[in-house]
Amino acid sequence: MIMTRAIMTDMGRCVGCGACAVACMDQNDVFPEKGGTSCRRIYQMEYADGHGAVIQYLSAGCQHCDDSPCLIACPTGAIYRDEGSRANLVDRNRCIGCHSCALACPFGVPRYDADDKMLKCNLCTGRVEAGMKPACVRACAFGALNFDDPNKFQDDKESRYANGLAGAFAKTR
Repeated sequence: MIMTRAIMTDMGRCVGCGACAVACMDQNDVFPEKGGTSCRRIYQMEYADGHGAVIQYLSAGCQHCDDSPCLIACPTGAIYRDEGSRANLVDRNRCIGCHSCALACPFGVPRYDADDKMLKCNLCTGRVEAGMKPACVRACAFGALNFDDPNKFQDDKESRYANGLAGAFAKTR
């Protein structure tokens, strides 16, 4: 079964609480006190919108790109595409810690453990195969993270935009 689902972030809902990062660490047995880091990062962006300062947050992780630069750059084939989940996964036994994947990834996703082996989001393939949401999505209390067909997200975005335009037009009448 080929899955066409992705984790999408609604920045308008993200409050930067970090629950997604903690859930990721819990799911993957990552311990910060031993130097481990989450596969999700929370970015804070500040800008002025004409009325004052605005702060927005972005919960970001591996994009599991179709044309994955990290996969192409890996000299040992340690990074591979799982045909069922469409996730880009890592065979840690084949990783030599050369960091080629990190240099190739435009999102800065690859991380390395104490053994210099690459770590990254595995899209919680075990959870997903069992019919559950990825841990980060499940933990997001504000609905900022969703796991669904990317085309559905685009359709929803276009619909919200069209409704916003219609509402703005109605106010001018």
